[in-house]
Amino acid sequence: MTRPAKRITSSDVARAAGVSRATVSFVLNDRPGLSITQETRRRVLEAAQRLDYRPHASARSLAAGRSDVVLLSIPDLPIGAGISRFVEELATALAAYGLTLVTHLAGAHGRPLPDVCASVDASAVIGFDPFDHDTIQALYRAGARVVIPAGADMPASTGHIGRAQADHLIGRGHRRLGYAAPGHAGFREMARERLRGVTDACAEAGIDPPVVLTTTLEIASAAQAVSHWAERSVTGVCTFNDETAIAVLAGLHHHGLSAPADLAVIGADDIPTARLTAPPLTTVCYDLHQAGRQRAEAVVAGLSGHQLDVVALTPAVPQVVQRSST
Repeated sequence: MTRPAKRITSSDVARAAGVSRATVSFVLNDRPGLSITQETRRRVLEAAQRLDYRPHASARSLAAGRSDVVLLSIPDLPIGAGISRFVEELATALAAYGLTLVTHLAGAHGRPLPDVCASVDASAVIGFDPFDHDTIQALYRAGARVVIPAGADMPASTGHIGRAQADHLIGRGHRRLGYAAPGHAGFREMARERLRGVTDACAEAGIDPPVVLTTTLEIASAAQAVSHWAERSVTGVCTFNDETAIAVLAGLHHHGLSAPADLAVIGADDIPTARLTAPPLTTVCYDLHQAGRQRAEAVVAGLSGHQLDVVALTPAVPQVVQRSST
C-alpha cells in the first residue's frame, strides 16, 4: 500500500520560500501594517501554491481570532427542494465573505447541536426556528459568537404562506376553502402555522374556516380527500406544500376531475416540478436568494461586533406564482 503524503505545513512553505514561518503567516493572513516587500510576498505565495499548502483550520482560527465555519441546523424533516435551495443560497452568500457552511441534521438520535458546534469550531450557528435560552447559552459556551435566530423576537413563522394562499383563492371568488395537511408528523407544527394563516384570511373575508383533511403522498389518500371536499362544497384547496398539492392533483385525476374547473389547488415552495404538473401548479414562495443573503449579512455583522438587524431577518411577504391550477 502506498503511504499517503504527509501534510504540508507552514514550515515547508517557509523553507521553499527562504523566509521565516512568521513571514509566511503574515503574508497568507494578509496582516496589515507590516513591511513585507512585494518580492517576498510573491515568493511565499508561489511556494504555497506550488506545494498545494492549505492552512490547518485551528491555525487559521488562531490567526483570525475565530473560525470561518458557519453551522446550519436543519430540522429532522424530509429535505425537499425548498430546504435544499435555501442551503445552496446561504452557502453561496457566505462564501462571498470567506465563510464556509456546514450543515447538521437535528434530531433525537444525533449529537446535540452544542457538541457539533464545538467539534467543528463554528463561529456562528443558524437555525430554521428560534433557539431556546438554554440552547443559546450552550452554543455560546461551545464557542459560537453569533446565534440566529436568538429568541422569540425573531420568529420563523410560516403563517404568511397560508394567508397568501387563501387570499389568492378568495380573490378569485372561492368562498368555501379546504386545507390539505401533510401526513408526515414532523411537519405538524409548520402545518399548523400555515393553516392558521388560511384560517385568519377566511375569518377576515367573512367565510367559514377551511375544511382540513390530512393528505399523504398517495393517490388513495388524496382521492379520498377530494371526495370529502366535494361533499362539503369546497371549491378551492390550500395545500401544505407543492408535494401535497401534486398529490391532490393526482386525486382529482383519479376521479376524472380537473383543476381548476372542479377544484382549484394552490401549493407552497415553488419546487421545480410545480411547473411541470398537469395543469401547472399555482404556488407561493419566499425569495430564497434574498433570505440567504440576509442571513449571511447578519452573520458577518454579528462577527464584526455589530447589532443584528431583526427586521432584516423577518421572512419577506411570500409571492404568489400564478399558473393554471387556480
